[in-house]
Amino acid sequence: MGEYADLPGIKTWYEVEGAGDPLVLLHGGFCTNETWGAQRADLAAAYRVHLPERRAHGHTADVEGPLTYQDMANDTVAFLEQVVGEPAHLVGWSDGGIVALLVAIDRPDLVRKIVAIGANFRPGSECFVEPEMLDAMTADGPDLAFFREMYEPVTPDGADHWPAVAAKVIDMWRTLPTLTPDDLARISAPSLVMVGDDDMMTLEHTTALYRAIPNAELAVVPGASHLVPLEKSALVNRLILDHLAQDAVETMMPIRRAVPGAAT
Repeated sequence: MGEYADLPGIKTWYEVEGAGDPLVLLHGGFCTNETWGAQRADLAAAYRVHLPERRAHGHTADVEGPLTYQDMANDTVAFLEQVVGEPAHLVGWSDGGIVALLVAIDRPDLVRKIVAIGANFRPGSECFVEPEMLDAMTADGPDLAFFREMYEPVTPDGADHWPAVAAKVIDMWRTLPTLTPDDLARISAPSLVMVGDDDMMTLEHTTALYRAIPNAELAVVPGASHLVPLEKSALVNRLILDHLAQDAVETMMPIRRAVPGAAT
């Protein structure tokens, strides 16, 4: 069962389970907490897991005007301050990964570690393997039917609001985010960039994201798509838990992580 938090930007639905250090799960675009079903039990066995549903998603209402990642990052900052009450690990999938990156840039004091799954830092037109998919998406089309079925039963805005939300999210994907490598270089939290080897994002874009974050690791999951947390849940969960638990990355033959001036 969940409840609402009265945040400055939006009254936000969230759920909590488990005990330990705080971990916030940030779902993907059009999604609800339902899509974290394969992760919740494993992560809640080790952490106090918070699952907020962002504005215009799930049980949280839409707002006037366009959707932006920055507004959702601001909501997440408020959630961390008012509900979590201390710095937390952020695990974000797709749009949730973008939100995690923005929070880490804006408020490093609130972020312990990051896992960004299938995330991008440029608009879909620049990083999607098939950017033309944005032109083919419609509120009533088959591409969004899965998301519509999740949205309609739980939204406080009523099922008739779906076309408005669909249009807002598609427009956001088309135009945002607009981060640069210099922006990403400001992230100080140890970060794991994860992606399926057949993701919506090009591998080149994902590699650029990994290289731009100073203290990052990269995991390309074989035989997986943008839905890698569902397709390879046991492996994804292990990678998340290993990343969050490790004190530092130590390898036998470091290249990217080599200490300048250290003896070979």
